[in-house]
Amino acid sequence: MREASRRPKRYHLNGLCPAEGGSTLEPTDRAPEGLETLRDLVRYAASRFNEAGLVFGHGTDNAVDEAAALALHTLHLPAELPDLYWGARLTRGEREAFMAVVHRRIEERLPLPYLTHETHFAGLPIYVDRRVLVPRSPLAEWIERGFAPWLDPDQVSDVLELGTGSGCIAIACAYAFPGARVDATDTDPEALEVAAYNVERHGLEDRVALVQADVFDGLPERGYQLIVSNPPYVDAAAMAELPPEYRHEPRSALAAGEDGLAVVRRILRGAPRYLAPGGLLAVEHGAAQGEAVRGLLAAAGLEGVGTRTDLAGLERITHGRRPA
Repeated sequence: MREASRRPKRYHLNGLCPAEGGSTLEPTDRAPEGLETLRDLVRYAASRFNEAGLVFGHGTDNAVDEAAALALHTLHLPAELPDLYWGARLTRGEREAFMAVVHRRIEERLPLPYLTHETHFAGLPIYVDRRVLVPRSPLAEWIERGFAPWLDPDQVSDVLELGTGSGCIAIACAYAFPGARVDATDTDPEALEVAAYNVERHGLEDRVALVQADVFDGLPERGYQLIVSNPPYVDAAAMAELPPEYRHEPRSALAAGEDGLAVVRRILRGAPRYLAPGGLLAVEHGAAQGEAVRGLLAAAGLEGVGTRTDLAGLERITHGRRPA
């Protein structure tokens, strides 16, 4: 499964720490008596999350941050909340609204962004629902850098993203390369609906074109200075062991055959025809797949093949150039 692209948001609640584990699950459809403040409710929810054995990784990596993010969204409060607000008392309606989403998070094991319908990628707000994968690609960091030093942003006129999902990578590329046109493909028409909403939300309809295509099938042949993809790359063994939270995401956005490289191979078969001379291909992959992906890029005739690590130091992005 795909790791977060940057360090998760951490909320400082003056030493708040949830209990690890517990013997009996308490009801979560209502707030117990005595819980009045925002801090009270977040602490209680975090303890229930740990007690229920929830899995995190869709924007946060622990129960406290997950509970805080859910509370702030439900109460329409900013992420950078002044400390004094954590001691503010909630109305009965606010407590009930918060406990309702806490209950869903535990009972349905829905990832946080599917409850809030909001996440961020490369610092940009992105709408998500169960039609698309929750954005968490380490490509965000390299997009914000304009893929320097491999590309000169002023020389990039055409960008292609393969497998756009929510549209987050295509939108981030449009911001990173303001003079470029971005084509973004996906096989799933429902995913393209979500992407279209996000493209319109960012006012990029004139620069980001959405195309229903299966990798390169259905895409007119042209030269791109940058092709970027966060394709499905979870292998069969890992798919069989996915926690419930990840099973809510579209299977087609995760599963990629026995070794997880089925889609990457298809990308490498077509990429040399679609890359402009000197154009860069950057593809995300699993932490244990770097060596295999480097071999595939080299076999496709790309030069300067290398792999970059994510914030955890794991090999996650491999790139290469078409010869000039």
